[in-house]
Amino acid sequence: MARVKGGNVSKNRRRKVLKEAKGYFGSKHRLYKTAQEQLFHSGEYAYRDRKQNKRNFRKLWITRINAACRENDISYSKFINGLTKAGITINRKMLSEMAIDDSKSFSALVETSKKALKGEVIKSAAVKKEQVKVETKEVKTAKKEEDLTTKTLAELKNLAKEKGVKGYSTMKKEELINSLK
Repeated sequence: MARVKGGNVSKNRRRKVLKEAKGYFGSKHRLYKTAQEQLFHSGEYAYRDRKQNKRNFRKLWITRINAACRENDISYSKFINGLTKAGITINRKMLSEMAIDDSKSFSALVETSKKALKGEVIKSAAVKKEQVKVETKEVKTAKKEEDLTTKTLAELKNLAKEKGVKGYSTMKKEELINSLK
């Protein structure tokens, strides 16, 4: 049997590795073996640094928040503790953006945090929660009405059967929607 060299496949594989290794120093972009080895290491570094990048950004955001807190006469840890006691959940990225761009709203957050640390009940937060609940109920009812118009006749008949609507089998789509509302 004749010897098969597999020239095209090997050549394409090596070419792909060398193409990925473009720009590497020395023989790492010229020689296949060293280029492949460097690519393995590069992949490991990229994986590791994707995780470290998240840590570095969080550290940066915390540093920015701390600096803004110090200007408002409170430490970072007390500020975050006060926010959690007040029931305010904002991630650190948004807090740092507020500290940089919108110092008035950040100082308002600092004040609510200080009040929460003192044990005062924040009325505005409770009122806002109630408003949000009312708005979500309104949105849900509006969605239900929209959802009924997007459903097929068979789905509407099944809904009518579940709710116990009489004479649903002979109704048209508009009549079904009105009876289900």
